[in-house]
Amino acid sequence: MRLRYPCAMLSRRTLLGSVAALAARRVFAFGDAARVSFAQIRHAGRWDPRPDGLSRLAWEISKRTSIETSPVVKSIALADPDLFRYPFSVFSSDQAVPAPADSEIAELRRYLSYGGYLLLDDASAARGSGFEQSARQIVSRIVPGGQLARVPRDHVLYKSFYLLDGPAGRVASTPDLEGLELGGRLAILYSGNDLVGALARDSLGTWEFEVTPGGELQREKAIRLGVNVAMYALCLDYKEDQVHIPFIMKRRRI
Repeated sequence: MRLRYPCAMLSRRTLLGSVAALAARRVFAFGDAARVSFAQIRHAGRWDPRPDGLSRLAWEISKRTSIETSPVVKSIALADPDLFRYPFSVFSSDQAVPAPADSEIAELRRYLSYGGYLLLDDASAARGSGFEQSARQIVSRIVPGGQLARVPRDHVLYKSFYLLDGPAGRVASTPDLEGLELGGRLAILYSGNDLVGALARDSLGTWEFEVTPGGELQREKAIRLGVNVAMYALCLDYKEDQVHIPFIMKRRRI
């Protein structure tokens, strides 16, 4: 089963026609089963340092885009075959992670080769952290000899929904996102700035962490980056279609 969200495989005309048809028949929707859900990968370390961050990202995506998301984030082990039900997964910690077993790496490789998308989010937001080293080792095992490389600023990731000029997160620690391409697409993304942490709220609904050094403007940029990452994971490079240029330029002027 391919994991790619349908808009990656349809022409824009076909996609818009399908959306219109679905809107006309909205009363017959499939409910929560039709919503996009995110997966938080469990590992042998501190695997969920920002428990509410992904739920908030799902809420922001649903509010800001036409994609319907579920606020329920699935915690799932690397060896669980249900991982293949989730097109967007997050592997995170704020410390070094024990090395996954070879069988887990093999399943993760298969998940990515089938179209899955993996965000490696460093919750420590510290350059050269234990998690960063763990993440680089995992990438080199997924693709023997593979290395994370800088995502250029003109990559479609930075314009998949919002026009952005660079990364953001809870802390402005690293100036670039890094990633690994598989089959011509960015399949793994590494964020060293605690992207999910910038979105986390506590039980009272207030932001859980300060965002430094840029404050709330930086938080908004982090939210927009999260939306872009999810849109890219689900739709790949549809924004490269020239028909979107007038819409993008109009948004830029707002």
